[in-house]
Amino acid sequence: MKVVDAERILVDVPFTPRQQQITRRTVYNWSILELCKVTTDTGHVGWGETVIHYTYARVTDQSVERVLGQRPAELMNDDSLGAGLQMALFDVVGKILEVPVYQLIGTKVRDWTPISWWCSHTSPEDWAAEAKDAVEKGYTSFKNKPRPWWDIIAQVEAIRQVVPPHFKLDLDPNASLQNAATAIPIMKRLEKYDSVAMFETPIPQDDLLGNKQIRQAINRPIAMHFGTPPYITGIREGVCDGFVIGGGKSAVVRQGTLSAEAKMPFWLQLVGNGLTTTWAAHLGAVLTHASWPTISCINLYSHHLLKKEIEVMGGYQQVPDGPGLGVEVDVAAIEKYRVPAEKLDEFAKNGQLYIHPKPQLINTIVYPDNTCIYMADLDLGYFNGGHGPAYVEGSRVESWPNDGSKAWADLFARVQKHPVRSRWQER
Repeated sequence: MKVVDAERILVDVPFTPRQQQITRRTVYNWSILELCKVTTDTGHVGWGETVIHYTYARVTDQSVERVLGQRPAELMNDDSLGAGLQMALFDVVGKILEVPVYQLIGTKVRDWTPISWWCSHTSPEDWAAEAKDAVEKGYTSFKNKPRPWWDIIAQVEAIRQVVPPHFKLDLDPNASLQNAATAIPIMKRLEKYDSVAMFETPIPQDDLLGNKQIRQAINRPIAMHFGTPPYITGIREGVCDGFVIGGGKSAVVRQGTLSAEAKMPFWLQLVGNGLTTTWAAHLGAVLTHASWPTISCINLYSHHLLKKEIEVMGGYQQVPDGPGLGVEVDVAAIEKYRVPAEKLDEFAKNGQLYIHPKPQLINTIVYPDNTCIYMADLDLGYFNGGHGPAYVEGSRVESWPNDGSKAWADLFARVQKHPVRSRWQER
């Protein structure tokens, strides 16, 4: 059996209406997916998926050339092929051998894998609405992004009002709590909420002393991205309770095996739509310590691109037992969301990947004392560098879209260069 064709199809799957508004400031280009369709001389077809603006490795022309005419089983463990192509090779090999993908990876240890809802930073009201949707869809956990420009206590309170007691929050500040002295008082307030299950990367991961202090002071698990600090250092110094793992199949299995040796749980962070979420379930089925909920962000998308939507029950998704990935792609939906060739040609002429235009917004962080910071982008680096507070009770964000006015244009030109501090004025 050999690969005779590897087609790449770019699709743009709209986010849900609320997520379209939430992600204007952040991950709006995650809606663009590249699907890989691999065909072998046996007539079998395998599918894979890449979020091209968020991936450990994109599929390249060179990757496609490498697999054409080759046996898929000989190349499928090579992470450098790119996310979607590697996934498609596993899918097609599983179909040829008539076994599910998890049997190609290892020994299955669970039939259902935990999965979490996901949302970027936004208002308490938006987080509460997302949490309510998560509960209705069968989820029992929600990974959130606390940021210096929102009141995290108000956000958690808003969620608490609309979810059952068993619903949990995993909070990921992305190091924005700056240091142990700043982080510990904030985290102490948050750990009083039973719904707060764990924290990911509260401060920079290379701050060994600060992370040890936090772990000793806080009665919640601390998660860190695998590899920083180096694995041996992290285990020896006791800086965290578990890991965040992502990447290609071989990297994920290696990191998962090392985590198991240290008796450390982890969650898989493999962002994408229906195919990626299914791929994550197969990996989670064989990795013994993948006991924290997977982050795939599938809840962002208005369509899973599958004939049967992925169902979550009690916070878990079932691992398919059919050949390959065990799911059937929805070809009609793929065609519906396919990016037209003329749009691709237009970007190709400029040597660019297909993207959405960046929304023209002035983002304003408003504080209770009526001061504010105007920013083009809500930049974590600005706060992590100590230019602003890690947390202010009552802070919020107001977005000012381009209204054609001179005032907007003048301020927008200024914030492109540097954040502007001022007094807040209602528009």
